[in-house]
Amino acid sequence: MSQNDPLNVSRLSGLGATALLWAGLALPATAEEPAASPLALLAADQSLEWGACPPFFSQACRMTAVHGNPAEANADVFFKVGGGDELPLHWHTSAERMVLVQGELTVRYEGHDAVTLTPGTYAYGPPKLPHDGRCNSAEACILFIAFEQPVDAHEVK
Repeated sequence: MSQNDPLNVSRLSGLGATALLWAGLALPATAEEPAASPLALLAADQSLEWGACPPFFSQACRMTAVHGNPAEANADVFFKVGGGDELPLHWHTSAERMVLVQGELTVRYEGHDAVTLTPGTYAYGPPKLPHDGRCNSAEACILFIAFEQPVDAHEVK
């Protein structure tokens, strides 16, 4: 894994290809927009291909692209960490828009109080603001994350 590719996005870029399509909801293509297909996915979908997280996360940490290309702007991912795992202090170039799908996760951004997310909780993380966390539940924690910029993660030592 190179410093320019901390999440190995070349591995993740093709992982969002498998999806469950909403039947009969094809959107018409316009001259300005390419044709796109709506989709719906469960984090437990057996067809998802989960890849490793950057090496400074626990070995149980996994990610999968669910829409878009993680090497480009506006990619969506599922991010999974094991029950009881700590998330090391890190930051992202992009803002993160997140919804906790499974588990109970406490997140703390530098200079702010920690917050505990439960399934269905929306959270926003500003770009370049270091944060850490912990999956409090025995089961894995799974976050849906929408990134505005290419997906990256930088460890804070």
